[in-house]
Amino acid sequence: MNHIKGKIAIITGASRLKGIGAAICRALAEDGYHIFFTYWTEYDKAMPWNIKSNEPQILKEELRQKGVMAECMELDLSNPNASVQLLNLVNDQLGHPDILINNAAYSTNNDFSNLTVEELDKHYMVNIRATTLLSIEFAKRFDKKFGGRIVNLTSGQFRGPMPGELAYATTKGAVDALTITLSAELAPLGITVNVVNPGPTDTGWMTATVKNNLQPLFPFGRVGRPEDVAKSIKFLVSDEAEWITGQIIHSEGGFRR
Repeated sequence: MNHIKGKIAIITGASRLKGIGAAICRALAEDGYHIFFTYWTEYDKAMPWNIKSNEPQILKEELRQKGVMAECMELDLSNPNASVQLLNLVNDQLGHPDILINNAAYSTNNDFSNLTVEELDKHYMVNIRATTLLSIEFAKRFDKKFGGRIVNLTSGQFRGPMPGELAYATTKGAVDALTITLSAELAPLGITVNVVNPGPTDTGWMTATVKNNLQPLFPFGRVGRPEDVAKSIKFLVSDEAEWITGQIIHSEGGFRR
């Protein structure tokens, strides 16, 4: 693992132990990456899945037990200055990061009949504005000739409609467009930019009914797990993926919409 010795990865949105963010942290830590993750418990406590307030601290200690450095911070990504705050703290506590995983997302149910300006703005500020500003700040500070990695998370918005999630689909779809253009701009800096669509993933939000309805749509006979997308991202940040950029990777087990 000499090629990743000392590399530092930022993962946003790793509040919950069952979530995709936590799975990404574990997968990268197991390969020797040092980890800095963000969380925002106020959002998760308002969601149906809820969380225990000590889950981020449990995750941090779990990562440290894997033999890597691990730090975290509670961060409201809707704050316009969040990207600067985050990169400053990462630099102070771990050093200059090599990898940025934009995993954090804001999502509530709404459609054309009830979507408000305030709710649309909340989706925009986290899903697209924060992703853009974090990526820009990361790139501006990247001080190496190659090996930089940005991986965004999306939900396959261009593969089919998402009725009842108008704001989420709109803002997450913009992440695909951001990825394609930003990848061309950052390639000369030695940074690849890709986006991963994990498809429906059981992170604790699926009821038994939802899971039973989804399983027939997966040819493998099961729904997605957080570890599935974490494996895809582990590859995209590796040296083996240095020639892959500007791609939308549908890592969703053949899910049929």
